[in-house]
Amino acid sequence: MLRIDRRGGGIADLVIARPEKRNAMSYEMWSSVPGLCAELDADDSVKVVILRGEGAHFCAGADIAEFGERRSTADSAREYGDRIESATHALGHMSKPTIAMIQGYCIGGGCELAVACDLRFADSAAEFAITPAKLGIVYAFGSTRTLVSLTSPSFARYLLYSGNRVTAEHALRVGLIDEAVGADLLEKTTRDFATTIASRAQVSVRGSKTLIGKIAAGLDVADEEAANLPLLAVDSEDYREGVAAFLAKRPPHFR
Repeated sequence: MLRIDRRGGGIADLVIARPEKRNAMSYEMWSSVPGLCAELDADDSVKVVILRGEGAHFCAGADIAEFGERRSTADSAREYGDRIESATHALGHMSKPTIAMIQGYCIGGGCELAVACDLRFADSAAEFAITPAKLGIVYAFGSTRTLVSLTSPSFARYLLYSGNRVTAEHALRVGLIDEAVGADLLEKTTRDFATTIASRAQVSVRGSKTLIGKIAAGLDVADEEAANLPLLAVDSEDYREGVAAFLAKRPPHFR
C-alpha cells in the first residue's frame, strides 16, 4: 500500500509501505498513485512532498510475481504499462516540489518513481538499477526520455542495456541523484532541504517548476503560459511580502 503522512511545516510524505516485499509495487499500488498525488496537490497546507519507502529500502520495483496474471499478453501488458505511466505522470506533474528520499534498493519501477520526482537524495549505500533487459521488457518511452534528460543518452544505455546495479557514488556522478549522504544523515538532509523549499515564496517555486518542466519537455521559445508567469507573480502576496521584507531588512514570512 501507499499512504500519506502529513508531517507539518508544509511537508507531507508519500510512503511506499510494503517492507516485507522491499516495497515492490503491486498493480493496486501503481493504481493508487494518481489519486494520492491529486489529494496532496489539493491540500493547501502541503508545500513539499517527500516520496520514501518504509523500512530498509526505497522500492525494489514492480512486483514480478504478478506478471503471470497481470502482464501475460500484449493487451494486459498495455494496461499494466498504462498504470505505471499514469503513476509516474501524476507524480512528475504535481504542482508542488517532490523529493525522493532513497535508501537501500532503488530498482526498476522504483527508479521510475524516483526519476519522476524533482529531486533525489540518497543514502550513500543505496543501489540503483533499471532491469528491463533482465526480463525481456522494453522500458516505457516517457520514463526513458526522463532518464535521458536527467543523465545522458550514454548512461541511459549503460543502465538499460545491462540492467546492472550502480552505486550511489556513480549515480551522483552522472546526475541520477542530487545528493548522497550517510544513512544517519539522509532523513535530516532531506527534511532540512524540504523545509527550506517550504519557507520560500511558493509563487516562485511553482513558477520555476512549471518553466523547468516545459524546458525539459523540449520547449525552446516561451509559450503564453511561460511568458505570463513572471508577470502574474507581480500581483501575488508573495511578491509584496518579499519586497517589503527586503526593504525592512527582515526575513520574509510567506503564506
